[in-house]
Amino acid sequence: MAVAVPLYQAKAEFFRMLGHPVRIRVLELLQDGPMPVRDLLSQIEVERSSLSQQLAVLRRSGIVTAVRDGDTVIYALAGGDVAELMRAARRILTDLLAGQQDLLATLREAEKNELAKST
Repeated sequence: MAVAVPLYQAKAEFFRMLGHPVRIRVLELLQDGPMPVRDLLSQIEVERSSLSQQLAVLRRSGIVTAVRDGDTVIYALAGGDVAELMRAARRILTDLLAGQQDLLATLREAEKNELAKST
């Protein structure tokens, strides 16, 4: 009998699966549409075996699909939700980095004011 996995654990496993730079790059590239492995390989610049391993993880997770056309394997996102997840991650990172820039500017201004007071 299968034991139900709590939703938070399933989410953690999902995000762990995404936790590799090559996998993220593949998902970013596939947002523009299906791509053959040779094109992915030329844009990611990793060893073929490494790309193959990462594509297998994405395929097993079900977030990418693979179709063979003769000697060529073409990968695609399994659905639009994956592309939306990548866009959401970009928005979140943009907001986080903007906040860090604001904090850095505030700290620099405070340091400048302290130096001005001490001279």
